[in-house]
Amino acid sequence: MAAPAVRTLSRYLLRQHVAPLGFALAALTALMLVNTMAKQLSALLGKGLPTGVIVEVFVLSIPFIVAVTLPMAVLVAVLHVFTRLAADNEITAMQASGVSVTRLVAPVLGGAACVALLSFAWNDQVLPRSNHQLRILQVDIQRKKPSFTLKEQVINEVVAGQFFLRAARIDATANKLKDVTIYNLADPERRRVITADSGLMAYTPGGRDLYLTLQDGDIREVNRSDPTQFNRTFFITNRMRVAGVGNSLERTTNDAYKSDREMTICEMRQAAADARREAGNAALEGRRVIENDLRRLAGLAPRTVSPGMFATDTSPPGLYCRLLRRLAAWLPPPQASAAQTPLAQQPSSPRPQPPRPRPRPLQQPHPGQPPPRFTPLPPPPPTAGPIVQSTRPPVYITAGVGVGEEQRRVAARQREVMYEVEIQKKYAIAAACLIFALVGAPAALRFQRGGVGLVIGMSVAVFTVYYIGLIGGEELGDRLILSPFFAMWTPNVIFGVAGLVGLWRIRKPGNAPHGGDWSDVLEVALRVIGWPGSLLWPRSRRAS
Repeated sequence: MAAPAVRTLSRYLLRQHVAPLGFALAALTALMLVNTMAKQLSALLGKGLPTGVIVEVFVLSIPFIVAVTLPMAVLVAVLHVFTRLAADNEITAMQASGVSVTRLVAPVLGGAACVALLSFAWNDQVLPRSNHQLRILQVDIQRKKPSFTLKEQVINEVVAGQFFLRAARIDATANKLKDVTIYNLADPERRRVITADSGLMAYTPGGRDLYLTLQDGDIREVNRSDPTQFNRTFFITNRMRVAGVGNSLERTTNDAYKSDREMTICEMRQAAADARREAGNAALEGRRVIENDLRRLAGLAPRTVSPGMFATDTSPPGLYCRLLRRLAAWLPPPQASAAQTPLAQQPSSPRPQPPRPRPRPLQQPHPGQPPPRFTPLPPPPPTAGPIVQSTRPPVYITAGVGVGEEQRRVAARQREVMYEVEIQKKYAIAAACLIFALVGAPAALRFQRGGVGLVIGMSVAVFTVYYIGLIGGEELGDRLILSPFFAMWTPNVIFGVAGLVGLWRIRKPGNAPHGGDWSDVLEVALRVIGWPGSLLWPRSRRAS
């Protein structure tokens, strides 16, 4: 009867975590989504975008928010459930029935491991695709309205090759310009330069034309066929129309470029392998050019053949990527896959190769004749006139030899590390679900009377420390200061060790749950940093 009781207890504990996990995930995701909307909504509304496009921007932002808030929700759920069970004396009743603390935490860690696998699949398959679509949409939105992309003190190209605008001050919200200079090159025969003290911008209802209302300026016009003709016209108010500014939203249908945030793990592993191969080839090429300089210095002919380069490998690196490729090969039917195979990849009969020219045999000398010798060419005859001795020594060493190859190698190495850091970050964020559960369970059992304050306070503290460490580690990894593994996994290791230590201490008989509150939390924190807790609370109050 022990096995059914154990399974019932495990199901009970996991059911208690479902509702808090869903509520915490929805609340944290909604909170971060509202923050994102508050930052971007005014700019999107000012561009006159349709409501569907604005909704699409925020919907595509949800996968990234969920990737961040899912580990947070696990910690909040674990803290909330265990503090509530301890406050209701359910933990005490389970321990009185012979259930150990380790047995209570084990099903929760198993459920957190399942959530970690779900988080990994989400971060690897859903998040890169949504980031790619979001970036394409944001680029299309930025191209929609020139007033929001104009830069101050810069000559901005409004119409390609025809209309250029420069302003000292630009108020994008009110479409106001200050100290305006316009270069109008639409007429191939005449060039116009328009200056104005201030101006306003407006768009036609269709959004294709731009209207400029300029105040207090002049128009300078030069005839290219007759440069002697120069006209200058002063104006108080000048209204002009610029057609074809591209104010309508044009959606990009095909964009093959992907950054590291828009790639899956398999794509990043392939890109990292390509960068590693490029770095190796650059190092070999650098050694070749240096060797050629040394050979010239020794009077030898330079080598024209490059050393053995690293071959291109298109096989998916890693067991995970090979399994995904095999699974993808099983999904489509064989007929469709054969029909969709590119012509260049389909097997074909070998083409007839042209006959190779055979080398001509060397002419053998007749018996009794010495073998032919190669004699150097005679020097050129001296030219008439005085002989001028050159004062410049012959150049045997190329200036800056190997510098370009070394720069290529370093750039390729940085790209490789950037992809490796992003790969390890996907693994680390997914594993944080299990790590946070390991940290939250001992803390909730140790400080049972912390309540909502413990849940909120500890969650904020853990989130802040963890994500600061994650961002700092990513920066150190991209700068080649730390290896990608240590850069991304150090916060997980620190919190994992803290959770194991807390679980070990809580399972000992002398440290059983005894209903600690916030005073005990602060006392433990002060004890960790070396501050005596007795200076804050008298012994009689602590004993009571």
